[in-house]
Amino acid sequence: MKKNIYVLALAALGLALPAAAQNRAVSLEKATLNGRQCAAMEVLEAQIAADPAMGKRLAAIEAHTQAFVSTPAALRGTTATVTIPVVVHVVYNTAAQNVPQSQIDAQIRVLNEDFAKMNADASRVPSAFAGAAAATNVRFVLAQRDPNGLATTGVVRKSTKTRSFSSNDFVKYSSKGGSDAWPRDKYLNLWLCNLGQGLLGYAQFPGGAAATDGVVCLYSSTPGGAATNYNKGRTATHEIGHWLNLRHIWGDASCGNDLVSDTPTQQTSNGGCPAFPHVTCSNGPSGDMFMNYMDYTYDNCMYMFTAGQSARMDALFAAGGARAALLASNGGTAPRVATASAPVYSLYPNPATDVLNLRTGAATKANVSVAVYDLRGKELKNVRFDAATGQLDVRSLDKGIYRITINNGEQVTQQSFMKE
Repeated sequence: MKKNIYVLALAALGLALPAAAQNRAVSLEKATLNGRQCAAMEVLEAQIAADPAMGKRLAAIEAHTQAFVSTPAALRGTTATVTIPVVVHVVYNTAAQNVPQSQIDAQIRVLNEDFAKMNADASRVPSAFAGAAAATNVRFVLAQRDPNGLATTGVVRKSTKTRSFSSNDFVKYSSKGGSDAWPRDKYLNLWLCNLGQGLLGYAQFPGGAAATDGVVCLYSSTPGGAATNYNKGRTATHEIGHWLNLRHIWGDASCGNDLVSDTPTQQTSNGGCPAFPHVTCSNGPSGDMFMNYMDYTYDNCMYMFTAGQSARMDALFAAGGARAALLASNGGTAPRVATASAPVYSLYPNPATDVLNLRTGAATKANVSVAVYDLRGKELKNVRFDAATGQLDVRSLDKGIYRITINNGEQVTQQSFMKE
């Protein structure tokens, strides 16, 4: 048991939590209470321990958040809707772990319903909390453009020899059996894999390293998956809540503070489907807000965010916010497809041995960029394109068929060629 390092970091910059919460001990062990297991806080504390500067970054993010939520704009909830491109990394060891597209589509739908308060079970919110329940301004779409500007389905499938992953972030590295993250300033990375040790998922809070930024969920927690009581997609909702800077609703301490003003203080996490009201920490008569997505209840018993939680999310996308760069992402927009009026490129000779010539109907444009990929989709860096001559040096390539993409700054076209 150790004091919550996050609390200490906030206190160091004058952003201390109430004294009662500061003095509570927070376990570094994975959350094992009440069935649902989320390792987000364990991961956060491990990251702070490994990177002393992270505590200051977190405190700066919290200071920005508190300044934002105290503004009239935040209170009115007038922030524009933010649509975040999502890349889903399906890392599988067995066929069952290779989550089908239908479940991925269903997961994106659930996320949008939950964050927009369009979920059918929102009607179950008790009248005592109806005034606090709120839609957020965050929406999600599968990526349509990859980091190279090429069309994508937004799903990366990676076969692995690893039978199960833990919260050590190996799933986020190809070199460790996982799948490398896409740039966090353009995408939300969502890894679906087999997690061991009873974990349902974990997330990285704003302020962490770019290479590990995103959310990890048990593959069977997607809608229609095999995780009994946790297969309606709410694990992703919960973990993305962390990614958007929400704490567990009990503040990860006995009667702790989740930094949100309109969520009641509660003693600890709730599991299963409690009966309303469940009073703890003298929070009667309404009791715990156990139906909040940031508690630990079953998927079918969590169905609300609050206006305060929504405002914390909005702060990330305000000027100077930790995730504001996502506002400029074009990852959710498909690249323009070449039309009849677009340049038509010819490649010759094809097959090629040493040099492949690239020509349009007139001359090669100096602003054209070229990339070459093998049939597995791996970009090959050992080829050089000379825009002045329109020649691509292919001498270093092995014999075979390759795909070439040509980007003139407005449109991307793709063709194939053979190296002899």
